[in-house]
Amino acid sequence: MPDRYYLIALTSVPGIGPIRTRRLLSAFGSAEAAWRAPLAALCAAGLDERLAAALVALRRTLDPELLPARLERARTRALVPADAEYPARLAELPYAPPVLFVRGRLTVADERAVAVVGTRRATNYGREVTRRLTADLVAAGVTIVSGLARGIDAVAHQTALAARGRTLAVLGCGTDVVYPPEHRHLAEQIVEQGALISEYPPGTAPDGPNFPARNRFIAALALGVLVVEAPARSGALLTANFAADQGRQVFAVPGSILGGSAEGCHALIREGATLVTSAAELLADLNLAQQELRAEARRLPLGDDETENALLRLLSAEPTHADELSRASGLPISTVNATLTIMELKGLVRQAAPMSYTLA
Repeated sequence: MPDRYYLIALTSVPGIGPIRTRRLLSAFGSAEAAWRAPLAALCAAGLDERLAAALVALRRTLDPELLPARLERARTRALVPADAEYPARLAELPYAPPVLFVRGRLTVADERAVAVVGTRRATNYGREVTRRLTADLVAAGVTIVSGLARGIDAVAHQTALAARGRTLAVLGCGTDVVYPPEHRHLAEQIVEQGALISEYPPGTAPDGPNFPARNRFIAALALGVLVVEAPARSGALLTANFAADQGRQVFAVPGSILGGSAEGCHALIREGATLVTSAAELLADLNLAQQELRAEARRLPLGDDETENALLRLLSAEPTHADELSRASGLPISTVNATLTIMELKGLVRQAAPMSYTLA
């Protein structure tokens, strides 16, 4: 039985994290020896009596020899820092997870990663900015890291997938437990074009304390963290703080001063985060050579008739209201609305807000 499965068993004890795991490995020489150690020896190795008793109690219900089958059922692999696929940037940290659970695939390309995070209550502005910046980052060969949460996280993942790029989702639960549950289909898509990653074994339910730790690892996997939209109190700001502590660069997108949705971003900028308005600015600051954008990312889409083309020439990444399109094109509003509906079905345009459209 490989020692990694005993390592999984050890870290399944609540309270035994990276630091305590290293102490046990140092004291006993292997995870198996630590797992089988008597209560007194565990206490002598530095565990308090409560944790030592919890480990001994878990041995009665958890058999490490059954863990390979459990991982296979969850379609999850367990990586340790010695494995080539274990992210090098994460392995450098003093609190790197002794075991990393991965559903999907990690590649060398994921070293060119940027975390895109923000509020769960995203505005139309925040969603559009996320789509625009994420699409341009993916076109430059960047892997998008986020947390599978509602709002900005979900838009970042969805945009990366739509652009045929790579994206990694770091979870605060097991890789077989999707949270929020409505993102189950999104999670399956991410597995095909990237990976779901967690420091928690399969079967672990989402729990409040897990999410700050999740944010720490989002920052650790990336070269920099981009906060698109965040109010004054936001988990995205915690991710930004972790990034700064880890020596990563923090970027923030400015927003409106008339509401509270961008207060956190503005605070980050005041505190020294880099203000960005385009992916090119971020890529330059990270010294990432921007790859040639794919032709389809540069080319204006072509409609099926002159009416469609006339509207396409007036649209951009910024939302434009149908009334404005009617005035600018000289077309009746009924024609504009009917044509936009058809173009949306074709995937040429996207409705960013009621009656307001952007290029898809």
